[in-house]
Amino acid sequence: MFCPKIDTSRHAAYFGPMEPTPLQIAAQRLAQADKVAVLTGAGISAESGVPTFRGADGLWEKYRPEDLATPQAFARDPELVWRWYHWRRGLIAECFPNPAHQALVNMEKRVASFTLITQNVDGLHRLAGSRNILEVHGNLWMVRCTACGTLYEQRELDLPPRPACRECGGFLRPHVVWFGESLDSRILEAAWQAAAQCQVMLVVGTSAVVQPAAGLASVAKQAGAFVIEVNLEPTPNSREVDVSLMGKAGEIMPQLAQ
Repeated sequence: MFCPKIDTSRHAAYFGPMEPTPLQIAAQRLAQADKVAVLTGAGISAESGVPTFRGADGLWEKYRPEDLATPQAFARDPELVWRWYHWRRGLIAECFPNPAHQALVNMEKRVASFTLITQNVDGLHRLAGSRNILEVHGNLWMVRCTACGTLYEQRELDLPPRPACRECGGFLRPHVVWFGESLDSRILEAAWQAAAQCQVMLVVGTSAVVQPAAGLASVAKQAGAFVIEVNLEPTPNSREVDVSLMGKAGEIMPQLAQ
């Protein structure tokens, strides 16, 4: 079959220049930026198979996370709380970074000033290779001594019912922010500064309802940054950001990072 060759330049001249797509606009702004801040939420981890931990699963269907992830629950029955975290860690150990995580690693390598702020505690950003990370809710693979305060990574899955600190022998707890606890003020301040000083901010896989992290996009916008949202569905931020890209982070982020 004969297929005539089309002179696209003549068509472009006739119809005028084609308008760039929202994805192209976002990618161009990222390519020009020297200071980038990124906020990620549960959506980016869900594409790696990380569960929300609110579904029924044998013993744990009798408990709500709000009943286990509290200082009071840990003081009352620390072995029960640790059993829950052992179960969670075992599930997450089977999950791996997806293309969206890797895209952020690649982005960090080429941007002069890059800050990754995450609400996730699964550690997948670190596993992917991201370096400048602010984990506002902590990290499931980090432990903190309740006696001496030593903080270190502990990825073993067969921890005893009452894990002991390798430095002083004190009782360890998961290094995550529990219900009723305050966020680390130093991490939070660094997140606010990154949002206020960036030229472009990416908000990826978050519903933008959990405060105070949900307010970071507004801080960036008010400071003059170009704000890009990547999410499966519209959020309260969608009408406020400069570009809202609906779809899977694992498909959109690699295109933005190119």
